[in-house]
Amino acid sequence: MQASSEQKRPLEIELSFPVQTYDIDFAGIVSNIVYIRWLEDLRIALADAYFPVQKMLENGVAPMLVKTAIEYKQPINIFDKPTGKIWMSKMKSLKWMMDAEIIVAGKVAAIAQQSGCFIELSTRKPVPIPSEFSQAYLAQQ
Repeated sequence: MQASSEQKRPLEIELSFPVQTYDIDFAGIVSNIVYIRWLEDLRIALADAYFPVQKMLENGVAPMLVKTAIEYKQPINIFDKPTGKIWMSKMKSLKWMMDAEIIVAGKVAAIAQQSGCFIELSTRKPVPIPSEFSQAYLAQQ
């Protein structure tokens, strides 16, 4: 996992996240589970931009998350205004890997990496990454 660079990365998506009162844990900072939700929001936004859920369902496939790793760099507080970025860092025929970062006031608060594959919905078995998605990735290499 690597921290921020200014150049746009393959399939990069950026979202702003409001910090809600229910996101705060007993220590007074954003709970670690909130970062997982933000990663999900980022992944969904990336899919919507390049391979929407409707197209996945039409093709009988869905992404399956296999691994998530997060490294927390600094806490996020109730009045912070975090921004998240996610991008495709690696794509092979069956597996993909995304890197992400959460930034507050220009500083990286957390970095994350997620990996997964696509499965056929009827069998729940891995299938090659749909060409529409892999072509979008290759076009930005």
